[in-house]
Amino acid sequence: MKIILQKDFPNLGEAGDIKEVSDGYARNFLIPKKIAIRADEGNTKVALHQKKLIELKKEKRKKSLEGIAKTLQNKEVEVFVNVGENDKLFGSVTHQDVANAIKKAFDVEIDKRKIEFPENIKALGTYNIKIKLAEGIQAVIKLKVSKSA
Repeated sequence: MKIILQKDFPNLGEAGDIKEVSDGYARNFLIPKKIAIRADEGNTKVALHQKKLIELKKEKRKKSLEGIAKTLQNKEVEVFVNVGENDKLFGSVTHQDVANAIKKAFDVEIDKRKIEFPENIKALGTYNIKIKLAEGIQAVIKLKVSKSA
């Protein structure tokens, strides 16, 4: 049976793909869970149109992320932390701390899960931080960890 996927589904395809699956799999699992619909002539035209719209949105989002990457590339962000004796940090610098510092410095919202540290940051100094915005789009920024006044 030919179906049109309504949602991305692992090992089967992305939303809008037209796939050939067994009748039982389609009738008993995919269609009742609204993961797919039967591919008839009308549904196929609608699916192809939706697929084009999705591709346009992805392209627009990719251009936006590339602009953000250019904005952040090789820039410096400073995070202020509390320190104790011998300039030892209380805890460590978190991904959220870096995301907040980027928001404050560049007015760019970055998801904390996209930020990668080379190692746990538990000392004052300067670090190179990688931000993976999307597949193939990344920026490297310098993170300066300073003690707060």
